Amino acid sequence: MPTAWATAWRTWQMTRRAYPWTYAVGTVLPAALTIALAYLGFHVIGGGADFAAGSGTTAYLAYIVVGTTAFHFAVRLILWSAKALITEQRQGTLGALLIAPAGRLPYLLGFTGFAVLSSVLEFLTLGLVVAVLGITVPVSSVPGALLGALALVAAVFALSVGLGGLMIAAGEAHISQNTVFIVLGLVGGFTFPRDYLPEPARWFAELLPTTSAMDVLHGSFTGGQSLPALLPRLAVCAALSCAYLFLGLRYLPRAEARAVERTY
Repeated sequence: MPTAWATAWRTWQMTRRAYPWTYAVGTVLPAALTIALAYLGFHVIGGGADFAAGSGTTAYLAYIVVGTTAFHFAVRLILWSAKALITEQRQGTLGALLIAPAGRLPYLLGFTGFAVLSSVLEFLTLGLVVAVLGITVPVSSVPGALLGALALVAAVFALSVGLGGLMIAAGEAHISQNTVFIVLGLVGGFTFPRDYLPEPARWFAELLPTTSAMDVLHGSFTGGQSLPALLPRLAVCAALSCAYLFLGLRYLPRAEARAVERTY
């Protein structure tokens, strides 16, 4: 905890002096535009019966609001959490971090904790867009929604640990992160039902912890599901997140060694 708290406090001090507004605008604005375009498209062409069959709801706009907010929130967390180590590398402080008497997991948890708090505050502005458009988002299970949000944070964090190691080992971030964004957006079930995808893509999606997390979020908001019905998907998300986190932490020392070899 001391390491996580110190990391979060340091990041806050750095951020309040030079706040990366481009990060906020670059994630919140696309989310707002996606919701607005979905609103216009819905009122022009209407919702299809296949969407209702695949998503379990006829509340198309509410489904888009939940999925778009979750996707761009995930993008925001990856931009903070997965790039924590490569940011240290670019600033020339990675070597000091590696020899510091602190574990890597508490450091990453502190970084992610700050990222979650800052991202939540930024994405509250999406509520203004939703209110202006008059979109109502139903909630069928408040505990399920809260657990789904925590599951999504855990899933993204687990993915970010290994992704961060890949970034410092390869010495680049943009190709890695953008590839992950594309894959998550296409197969993760954020803004459209996975039934639209070919069967191999649906099977691949089940290997990602964010997929089951989104099933919980959609089910607790627009799917009309109760908490007991959501527990199996929560268990799947927890198991996959633990597996990704374990593999990521096992890979990090090798990635750090490779980064040091490349640097020195």
